[in-house]
Amino acid sequence: MEQVTDRTLAAARKVIAVHINYPSRAAQRGRTPEQPSYFLKPSSSLALSGSTVERPAGCELLGYEGEIALIIGKAARRVGIEDAWSHVEWVTASNDLGVYDLRYADKGSNLRSKGGDGFTPVGPGLVAADAVDPDGLRIRTWHNGELVQDDTTGDLLFPFARLVADLSQLLTLEEGDIILTGTPAGASVARPGDVVEVEVSAVGAAAVGTEGTTAGGAAPGGLTTGRLVTLVAEGTTPFGDFGAQPRTDDLQREEAYGSRTAAGLPAAEAAGAPAAVGHVQSPEAPAHVLTPELKAKLESVCTATLSSQLRKRGLNNVSIDGLSSTRPEKRIVGLARTLRYVPNREDLFKTHGGGFNAQKKAIDSVNAGEILVMEARGEKGTGTIGDILALRAQVRGAAAIITDGGVRDFSAVAAMDMPTYYANPHPAVLGRRHIPWDTDITIACGGTTVQPGDIIVADADGILVIPPALAAELADDSIAQEREEAFITEMVRQGHSVDGLYPLNAEWRARYENWEAGKANE
Repeated sequence: MEQVTDRTLAAARKVIAVHINYPSRAAQRGRTPEQPSYFLKPSSSLALSGSTVERPAGCELLGYEGEIALIIGKAARRVGIEDAWSHVEWVTASNDLGVYDLRYADKGSNLRSKGGDGFTPVGPGLVAADAVDPDGLRIRTWHNGELVQDDTTGDLLFPFARLVADLSQLLTLEEGDIILTGTPAGASVARPGDVVEVEVSAVGAAAVGTEGTTAGGAAPGGLTTGRLVTLVAEGTTPFGDFGAQPRTDDLQREEAYGSRTAAGLPAAEAAGAPAAVGHVQSPEAPAHVLTPELKAKLESVCTATLSSQLRKRGLNNVSIDGLSSTRPEKRIVGLARTLRYVPNREDLFKTHGGGFNAQKKAIDSVNAGEILVMEARGEKGTGTIGDILALRAQVRGAAAIITDGGVRDFSAVAAMDMPTYYANPHPAVLGRRHIPWDTDITIACGGTTVQPGDIIVADADGILVIPPALAAELADDSIAQEREEAFITEMVRQGHSVDGLYPLNAEWRARYENWEAGKANE
């Protein structure tokens, strides 16, 4: 196998990186771009496998991001998508390192935060681009031997050929140029003394063993880059006082580690900060939809009231139906994260069912206050969640799990403080009927459509899916409706007929307004 060498690095006149490209990362960041966007890294940031990178003196947050790197073999200028892949010669592993402590000073360019010497290690092996399916690659990252990123290129927001074609519209991609294609969820922070490893392989290929083999060795029986190894050391030279100084805050810590929980920070509600947001459809959408104030309003009203307000707005198909709750006394509000199962097919289960599969990735990336919603097609003949994974979701702070399939280890799951909504208990394992397929996409659950970032409200009456754009006015109108209904209830209790009272006619509305004004003056 060809190896990345000093000559490979010297040939790279440009290093271009994509901001967001994996759905799992988009959900984690709370934004899904409509078009790819890019930043440049200097070629002096390139390094070989086995190199040591310094966390600059005074910095706290050296972030790592395992990525697939494309190396251009034939100049590309204004090429089409159908021809773009032929301009890529090699595929290799990369680590897009950067210090979050300097993001504030870059205003989006990432030059200081991601351009440091050694901040773009690549290698060790080169896989011929014409020998692989660009939609069939796997990226994995290990931090001190623990697998922390594991994803495939099958559902990228922007496939590799599109990136090459898009970039070539305005600039010439030259032989040797390197494109970093984005990172999946799971990127985090490395400290001095840590070791970060990244490997790219063909989906289904045997890979370098997770328990002991080191970088550089090719995996038996399949195409792989081998593990790209980067050692982290503490820098000792302070920044000069004539430039930007390192500084950070809890927002940067949350983004660097991937979640408030992983960063060791209190939950957003406890800290008085906006709750984390999931997938949003437009970059113009607000960055934080479910604020603590909005969450408190939605928690104060019943789903029955919310349902009637949704119906007034023409939304009748927004309930997840047919499920029971392990904690029906609880009312929950949170942002949806999604997971889709497809019917089991034995050959596909071999490639998608084992290891750190989509189910485990979804569980392991759910953030505090989020609700994991599973599409199981209403299949009741097996379990879709069991006690260990449900416990992991609870430990990560998930507000609830919702599945329109079965639940294993039901007694243990039902005993948890976190509610689980389910179709039925069942003792069989997931693989009897399902393959965990993909995460953070639009799914169907219990007869309705759920998108990542939708607001879920559930209580003893049922489960509603609320479009984020409607949530604020919906909450306010529901609160107003419940105040009216409190008055109506009191009048009925006093013996009045419901004729003209429910709903309020003009006479009763005037009496209600007087009643409301009196309560306001109490």
